[in-house]
Amino acid sequence: MTSASPAGRREQLRDFLRTCRARLTPGDVGIVTAGRRRTPGLRREEVASLAGVGVSWYTWLEQGRDINASADVLDAVSRALRLTEPERAHLYLLAGLNPPADTAGVRDSRDSGVTAELRNLLDAWSPRPAILRDRAWNLLAINDATRTVFGYDDTDHNCLVSFFTNARYRNMHAHWESVAPAVVAAFRADAAHFPDDPGFGRIVDELAAASADFAELWARHEVGAPVQAIKAVYHPDVGDLIFDTTTLVVADCPAWYLELYNPRPGTGTDEPLARLLGSPAPA
Repeated sequence: MTSASPAGRREQLRDFLRTCRARLTPGDVGIVTAGRRRTPGLRREEVASLAGVGVSWYTWLEQGRDINASADVLDAVSRALRLTEPERAHLYLLAGLNPPADTAGVRDSRDSGVTAELRNLLDAWSPRPAILRDRAWNLLAINDATRTVFGYDDTDHNCLVSFFTNARYRNMHAHWESVAPAVVAAFRADAAHFPDDPGFGRIVDELAAASADFAELWARHEVGAPVQAIKAVYHPDVGDLIFDTTTLVVADCPAWYLELYNPRPGTGTDEPLARLLGSPAPA
């Protein structure tokens, strides 16, 4: 874990770079040597040469001096030291920069493959709805309760798109008109964290062409932070269903989010939900 203080981070940066340099041999990086070497692993000048930076600058970086390091330089050092993606993200943090979106093993496409453990968790949450989505709100997996309660089907691929274009979902959503501005504002806030991710732009372009309501709300440029929300729907078979919504980050895939919907206490949601799904009422 990195220290909150700049001095603490620089101390950790010094130790981290020394350790990474010491674990590499010249042969690991294609350097031919002759004779005995007193330095374990690579020398500082060798790392600097591999990274294409000055020896003095790299020495200052490794000594933990208060210098500024750009993302390009940190990437060059990462390549020179053969850092893994989590290590590269750690280097960024120690240097006082936010890691790029593609560090730390971040996966954000359906091609990455949802693990059996995550699918089992979604299924085990039934008869309560559960959704696994990525940072651009693309649906990665849902459980059967989500299909039944919220009206999702096989054509739904993105939470925001479904919110505006799935007629069944929209008709079921209580107070849709009052909620829609906050939904769009939350999506804009998420998109701002990943300005280089074209996935957000594709969703916006697709939805603006399909929904005049979305296009009007998007043009307002409102930004809102996501909060732990209450989700209320009116199901044609059982009436009002009200849920507390909790969003969790998947630890080994931080671009993925697990949304869990739990019947809100005191709303009488448990019994009609159980009837709808043909399951015992949630405890």
